[in-house]
Amino acid sequence: MMHLALHAVRLLGFADTPAVAQRFDLPQQAVEDALKDAEAEGWTTRSTFAGTSGWSLTDAGRAENERRLAVELGNPDAVRDVYADFLPLNAVLQQACTDWQLRPTPTDPLAANDHSDPAWDAGVLHELEVLDTALAPITARLTSVLPRFRGYDTRFSTALARATAGDTSWVDRSDVDSCHRVWFELHEDLLATLNLYRGNEI
Repeated sequence: MMHLALHAVRLLGFADTPAVAQRFDLPQQAVEDALKDAEAEGWTTRSTFAGTSGWSLTDAGRAENERRLAVELGNPDAVRDVYADFLPLNAVLQQACTDWQLRPTPTDPLAANDHSDPAWDAGVLHELEVLDTALAPITARLTSVLPRFRGYDTRFSTALARATAGDTSWVDRSDVDSCHRVWFELHEDLLATLNLYRGNEI
């Protein structure tokens, strides 16, 4: 319980107890108790920001999370192999999100995408569909090693379905389980599992 509770906080960054419990489908009261125990150990802290209360990891908690992940993983080779296949897909995702936010013009290479060009947006959604297809085997390979990786592909597919149905906030918004948020979380999960850091990933 403690292991998954800490890891959920790591992945979510800042979240209340119900969100932490939901991340790995854990009993809410048990998660609350685990997080309070972690707080007593100096691993978590509860704070309020803009009227929202939630948990986050301390530096000691991040170190404890990484220690537990290393014990859980044992041999990292299988996950490292998947991560090598993930990185090119990650570059595609980053470009797709950039193209969703920006649509260069002859006079402004950083012009915001006002979503008035259906063909441009359709091209981005097509790239996300390609990633959606690729994510299923990636998730299956990870889940065969560590079951806690289950669900990234279905969450991404759900977000993409909502985006293609017309609710385009599901492409990149951070306050819903959007394509970008799911992918960012998967990336963070892989980095944490392999004890890597963004910008120093190989």
